[in-house]
Amino acid sequence: MIDVEKLVEKVEVLKDVVNLKPTVWINPNKKCDKEAWKDISLSEEDIYEAEERLRRFAPLLIRYFEDSRKTNGIIESPLRKIQSMETSIREISDFQGELFLKMDSHLAVAGSIKARGGIYEVLYHAEKLALENNLITLDDDYSELANEKNREFFSKHTIQVGSTGNLGLSIGITSATLGFNVVVHMSSDAQEWKKDLLRSKGATVIEYDGDFTAAVEEGRKKSAEDPMSYFIDDENSITLFMGYAVAALRIRKQMEELNIKVDENHPAFFYIPCGVGGSPGGVSFGLKKLFGDNAHIFFVEPTHSPSMLIGMATGLHEKVSVKDFGIDGKTKADGLAVGTPSRFVGTVMDTLLSGIFTIEDKKLFDYMRALDKSEGIRIEPSACSTFEGPIKLFQYDDTRKYLEENNLIDKLTNISHITWATGGNLVPDEIMESYLRTYL
Repeated sequence: MIDVEKLVEKVEVLKDVVNLKPTVWINPNKKCDKEAWKDISLSEEDIYEAEERLRRFAPLLIRYFEDSRKTNGIIESPLRKIQSMETSIREISDFQGELFLKMDSHLAVAGSIKARGGIYEVLYHAEKLALENNLITLDDDYSELANEKNREFFSKHTIQVGSTGNLGLSIGITSATLGFNVVVHMSSDAQEWKKDLLRSKGATVIEYDGDFTAAVEEGRKKSAEDPMSYFIDDENSITLFMGYAVAALRIRKQMEELNIKVDENHPAFFYIPCGVGGSPGGVSFGLKKLFGDNAHIFFVEPTHSPSMLIGMATGLHEKVSVKDFGIDGKTKADGLAVGTPSRFVGTVMDTLLSGIFTIEDKKLFDYMRALDKSEGIRIEPSACSTFEGPIKLFQYDDTRKYLEENNLIDKLTNISHITWATGGNLVPDEIMESYLRTYL
């Protein structure tokens, strides 16, 4: 039995958390230099291996997905300076530095950050099956996997996943396109249009009354009953994690092209929306591997679903749920509606993550309107949580202390703030319009 009162008494920030008050948790376990990596076995070589696998599959992706052709089968999103949004933020905060948007909201195929890890793990599994069954060699043109004989082979195999929405879209669309049978187990938080889109692509969608954790548990169980089924585990998959980590290689190149310096005198702050933790965790791992101590990474979670904050702040990870603290887990940020975080991600992030912000749902729609008005960019509500970071960084006592302790006060104007837009491109126009008219 979890003694909530004792935990709240021990961890100061939890007083705000249980009262659903927007807050920030600064990670006391964050380490620098080699000390940060002492207990982490994953390496930079693992990221390059994942990148190479994605390159092998580029010819196949070009063949199947028209929106990947302009990037030669490499699924990547723009990094954009958002000057007008920056001006808007300066009007409501003491913001300093420059503001950028990493537009994973516009990734090909799935229109969300889940296109990174989700598509990668489907391709990882497809390659493993194809190599083991002599359908291809590593030196072959992988577009051959689209021929009728190879598609027939994949059709004998099933891929399953539990999701609140975007990961299901990513895996469902890719798996079905390659010829796999695919089953997506979706929680009650998942939106109807995402279920309809999956079904239109040939995926089987199973709906549950419970939350994300319940959908994952059921999916895992159903998949284990079928020897021809492969389960993609958003809570524990290292493969999924490494697919997300490749983002760091891509954004480093984009930052160089935009002349964005990252060094001791030019820190980079990254703000990433967080649900169970897989996608922000993988991206953060890659960023810290490439930029080291010059990268400062913050997750952002809804006040009604701060599972990663609670898991990391208490050290209990997946053994604790937001419901243990009397928090309902209900949020308009459907992709972030997760009651229990990933232990795997929480333990990897333990020495790497700078902290976690929480945000009220009403601010999601305020930021959404501000971005649409200032930049003409539309992203889904959960992705808009990312703007809470650069605004509140300069407002909370704890974040000001963080800046002081990390010797950043005299470098504030040199900071590049990169907000990570995690989804939105596939949202139907009428639903996007309704979001823009939502006031809570």
